[in-house]
Amino acid sequence: MEKNVKQAKNKEENKKKPSYSAKDIHVLEGLEPVHKRPGMYIGSTGVDGLHHLVWEVINNSIDEAMAGYATHIEVKLLHNKSVSVSDNGRGIPVEKHAKTKKSALETVMTTLHAGGKFGGESYKVAGGLHGVGVSVVNALSKKLRAEVCRDGNRYVQEYKKGRPTSKVVKGGTCTHNGTTIIFEPDDNVFSTTELSIEKIVTYLRQQAYLTKGVRIEIFDERGDETVSYGFYFNGGLASYLNYLTGNANRVQEHVFYVRKEAEGIEVEVAFVYTDDVESEEMAFANNIYTPDGGMHLTGFRSALTRTLNDFARKEGLLKGSDDNLTGEDVREGLVAAISIKLREPQFEGQTKARLGNPEARSAVETIVNEALTEFIERYASDAKKIIQKNLLAAKARKAAKAAKETVLRKGVLEGLSLPGKLADCSSRKPEESELFIVEGDSAGGSAKGGRDKRTQAILPLRGKILNVEKSRIDKILLNKEIRSLVIALGTAIAESFDIEKIRYHKIIIMTDADVDGAHIRTLLLTLFYRYFPQVIAHGYLYIAQPPLYRIQKGKQIYYAYNEREREQMTKRLGDKLTFQRYKGLGEMNPDQLWETTMNHERRTLRRVGVEDAAEADHIFDVLMGEEVGPRKDFIQAHAMAVKNLDV
Repeated sequence: MEKNVKQAKNKEENKKKPSYSAKDIHVLEGLEPVHKRPGMYIGSTGVDGLHHLVWEVINNSIDEAMAGYATHIEVKLLHNKSVSVSDNGRGIPVEKHAKTKKSALETVMTTLHAGGKFGGESYKVAGGLHGVGVSVVNALSKKLRAEVCRDGNRYVQEYKKGRPTSKVVKGGTCTHNGTTIIFEPDDNVFSTTELSIEKIVTYLRQQAYLTKGVRIEIFDERGDETVSYGFYFNGGLASYLNYLTGNANRVQEHVFYVRKEAEGIEVEVAFVYTDDVESEEMAFANNIYTPDGGMHLTGFRSALTRTLNDFARKEGLLKGSDDNLTGEDVREGLVAAISIKLREPQFEGQTKARLGNPEARSAVETIVNEALTEFIERYASDAKKIIQKNLLAAKARKAAKAAKETVLRKGVLEGLSLPGKLADCSSRKPEESELFIVEGDSAGGSAKGGRDKRTQAILPLRGKILNVEKSRIDKILLNKEIRSLVIALGTAIAESFDIEKIRYHKIIIMTDADVDGAHIRTLLLTLFYRYFPQVIAHGYLYIAQPPLYRIQKGKQIYYAYNEREREQMTKRLGDKLTFQRYKGLGEMNPDQLWETTMNHERRTLRRVGVEDAAEADHIFDVLMGEEVGPRKDFIQAHAMAVKNLDV
């Protein structure tokens, strides 16, 4: 009896367990994998993923240009949130494909890893080598239309969410060959379908510099009036370098530039030194920007460091082996662009952030070594100025290291208790803990009074923190406000930084909605961008959005977060309204600050991305840098847009 009961019980428990047999192995066909896991193919379904769709289509046109077939690319942002990309290349083939028995056009548009870049001589180099580009765009679009002009005929096929709604139709004639792709991103996939004209213009400008002799145009037709930009550069990376350095003071008179081929890889490199302490290195493989660098960037850095060390030693400026210039020394003030074109690039990840080809390193290293040696011999005066810049950087590095060690020995960061002004939260779980960095003791008092003490910590900062743009680590560590922030974060700073030790997974900058508040926010963004980039990369940095107005009608209270909301509320609520414009967070009582800005259920937080911080850093450099010209240009360009100027 007991045995039967036990067997019945085991049988019942087995029923409850999920099965795992052959029927549970799902095979996704066609574009199903993209629908199921879009982030695997485009990185995310946020703003970056949305723009990645545009890059994929543009890259196909750029590939035609690199192959020598296209000379003109046109991008249009249309009223209905669609994007049109056209080129005058060869046009996608339309005849029946031997393997799929479908049109080659339909095969390319609906099949992963199908294209002309996996063999043969159609493309010697290409950016979209993974072969998933345009098919992924098709899969993640509400609808897509492909128009192909070949041999005087026009061919059209339309798709809905990656599936063709008709066969390839031949209709009309063409005076030239080419391809046009018109697609509307699927708003059920993406968190936003609002494309940034600034992002796209920056990308297209970059592509025009990297592809000599190709005319690239963009037309933004979404507004009442069409806004257009056009790019055409014959100087290649040398022209790009002029754009990157802008009005900066150059250390050298002549720009280093080389374009050669080695090991079947075309290498183009340009660099120049400025009197800044920062560096900027832009690396590309087959016109694809690789933000995480890779073997081509490693080869460039290796050649630069070794060749400059050899020259400095030859000039008697370096003696002992310990005196060698480091990579950090030779990169201070460096602005460089490295572009290679190779047959089979090995990108790490579908979003192609890093290049993994070992042969790319040796090709770049060999070419830069030889060309830089010749440059040094030809322009000895420039070479000596560069070395003097490097030696100053080395001297500053050693001084900063010594000062930092002294600071650390005094216990500035290690072993110290949390700063007294920090009102910490009771939770010790970083994933649920938040740090609000607030401006001044008054706002700090309101925030402390209104917060959730279990998960929300408050750190008030007094005044404006140090401008870290032109400061080295030793000076930064002596600044009391920054030191308090570093200790509160728990991560240490510079080479001692450890993201695993961070005490909060939400670090929220909460400043006043006035000019001073914007200045302090920009200073903090610059600090994080320069010295805590991993915090931004992990998505831990946020900006709070406090209301600008308190609107009262009778006993009802409303909040407007910007001028547009105030105008809309005024129209909606009618007469007899009382307005209070908040100049500072300290003007709010704790309950108001909690309800509008700190309450998890009602607040609005803006997560800071690397591009946001980089833009803040750029603007701060313009407004607070040593050069008067860029600041004057910026003020003249934006003067008419200023509102609510405090005088």
